[in-house]
Amino acid sequence: MVNKKDNHDFMPAVAVSPGETIRENMGFLGMNQKELAARLDVTEKHLSNILNGNSPITYDTALKMESVIGPSAQFWMNLESRYQLNKARLEKEEDLKADLEILKKIPYKDMSDHRWVEKETNRNQRVLNCREFFGVAKLSSVKPAYAVAFRQQKELKDISDFGVLAWIRKSEIEGLSVEVEKFDKSKLRKSIPAFRELTMKSPEDFYPEMKRMCAECGVALVLTKYIPKTYICGATIWRNNKAIIALSMRGKRADVFWFTFFHELAHLLNHSRKDFHISYEKGSDEDAADDIASHYLISKKQYQSFVENYSYADKDEIVNYANKIGIAPCILVGRLQHDGLIDYQNYNQLIPSFEIENFLHRHVDESLN
Repeated sequence: MVNKKDNHDFMPAVAVSPGETIRENMGFLGMNQKELAARLDVTEKHLSNILNGNSPITYDTALKMESVIGPSAQFWMNLESRYQLNKARLEKEEDLKADLEILKKIPYKDMSDHRWVEKETNRNQRVLNCREFFGVAKLSSVKPAYAVAFRQQKELKDISDFGVLAWIRKSEIEGLSVEVEKFDKSKLRKSIPAFRELTMKSPEDFYPEMKRMCAECGVALVLTKYIPKTYICGATIWRNNKAIIALSMRGKRADVFWFTFFHELAHLLNHSRKDFHISYEKGSDEDAADDIASHYLISKKQYQSFVENYSYADKDEIVNYANKIGIAPCILVGRLQHDGLIDYQNYNQLIPSFEIENFLHRHVDESLN
């Protein structure tokens, strides 16, 4: 017995259009193209398109062919169906070949380690998993779908474009699942003092409150695991008329975490919903949002008062002044370091580092118990 391959395993070398069979019959019957078109009651141009596989054989044309050259309308429809199916199979195969090349640029292992996609060794299945993750029919459609993001991408020589796209996509997926109120810019602006107060707390205390406050203002706050070579600190995304602030879940200094959050707030409060913003660790030139975020955290008046009246070489004065204006000392230290008033090696003991991902794991474990 000969084993036959399943139909879905069949891959034709070429898709042969019904036009080839029509030409064979024309030769057998001694008809030229003009005569056959007249007998079928179609234009020569239309017949030419059928012969060349550019126009399909319709039910009406199949019935005419049955009368003119035989053998049956069903015969011609079967030829057309087989041709279209084989052509689609070949196109699908070409798409797969192209996607296998794109797959080489996608950080699949990092994505599977984060459980964004299934762990998989088969490259074809990896392509299918990535198509599902990105929500596209073929991977060549991913970049065009996020063209607005790449208009703002920074010139980083070793940046992973598809790493950035994967990070954005995961942030979107998570953000769209968060229940929020209708976006209220006024309420969000009025919440800035309350957000400032949260800088004084530990992640266990500030994050649940931070997320709740954002949701009440119509903002989905999400923390997205870091993908190597993306250099992303955070992003502001609008999807389905929902505002999403995504922050990178990369271990970092507390002042950087908070500055990134207020930077994204600045975008939501001061820029159009049509804008898509990504904050990178390197080479960022979003000076306007940086400036606004700085003043949200420490007003120009407060900062000027400290610089003019206090000693930024005295750790105790930094701590006391930060407590006085209701901000974490690390925020003031970070500002002074950024402005070059103190060295980056100074007072780092006032700047805690936290792996907020560790807190989230504990938070999830506790909620399940």
